[in-house]
Amino acid sequence: MRIGLLTSGGDCPGLNAVIRGAVLNGIKSYDYEFVGFRDGWRGVKEGDLMPLPRHQVRGISKQGGTILGTSRTNPFEGENGGPEQIRQTLARLEVDAVIAIGGEGTLAGAQRLCEAGLPIVGVPKTIDNDLDATDYTFGFDTANQIAVEAIDRLRTTGESHHRCMVAEVMGRDVGWIALHAGMASGAHAILIPEVSTSMEQIFTWVREAHERGRAPLVVVSEGFVPEGEDAAFSSRGVDRHGRPRLGGIGEVLAPLIEQNTGLETRATVLGHIQRGGVPTAFDRVLATRLGMASVDSVAAGQWGTMVALHGTQINRVPLSAAVNNLKRVPQDRYDEAKILFG
Repeated sequence: MRIGLLTSGGDCPGLNAVIRGAVLNGIKSYDYEFVGFRDGWRGVKEGDLMPLPRHQVRGISKQGGTILGTSRTNPFEGENGGPEQIRQTLARLEVDAVIAIGGEGTLAGAQRLCEAGLPIVGVPKTIDNDLDATDYTFGFDTANQIAVEAIDRLRTTGESHHRCMVAEVMGRDVGWIALHAGMASGAHAILIPEVSTSMEQIFTWVREAHERGRAPLVVVSEGFVPEGEDAAFSSRGVDRHGRPRLGGIGEVLAPLIEQNTGLETRATVLGHIQRGGVPTAFDRVLATRLGMASVDSVAAGQWGTMVALHGTQINRVPLSAAVNNLKRVPQDRYDEAKILFG
């Protein structure tokens, strides 16, 4: 059997570990042959691939990014898109199955193609940890670690100058990174998209921390919407898919905090630095296990499924279970963290 691998959507630490795990398991356990499609669905549509023999994946699990490249190409658009065109391309290339590694958009496309009869299995990927039907996704732990290291550095400056520091982290629709990084770094306020919070409450938390002799730390997700506002802050227009380009809420909050508390306040946007660099040990292991399990799904003919982490076990779930709903931070998790604010 000849299997094609693709990585699609935003880059993420751990993608290469998935590729390595899949190739090694496929070769050693099933004597499969592997190829990689360049730049996600673009490579599938255009038949742009590269061979993936065992030596090609040697030592790549510790590397960030993806050796296959990635893009946000829609598999249904263009003259080469759609189930029938892709089916013909796979047949011409003698590719018997596809393993799609990506987030909600990638897996939603994979699900539609599976419904049209194409042999595809999925591997969940997102640093935001917003995919349903799996406890954690690889890349999330790395993004948290990067955020915590950066926030720890911000705190030393805040404490030296008696300032309030606002750290803005990624999280368009969900606040998992803000919640975990904020708790790990001892934040005095954590602001996430799932919970609308008034500015007065934020000022109160900052004042309480300052009155105890602390340099207040606020961790905010880029998708946070203050109480009374209708949408997340965006000043950079929309991306090619029509979504608002988020980022900058920290710079909005900082002057308001300074004006209302009298504390000098600085904001830092961590941005895409959270996506880069080498994956943590946790993400390397998780990504490797998911890659290996995806090949087992191919061997079992479990098309239209995704490998998922449940507790410490890797299971199979329908792609539809992962893409229908975002996995948001539940209220009880936020209330747990809230006890530590102020």
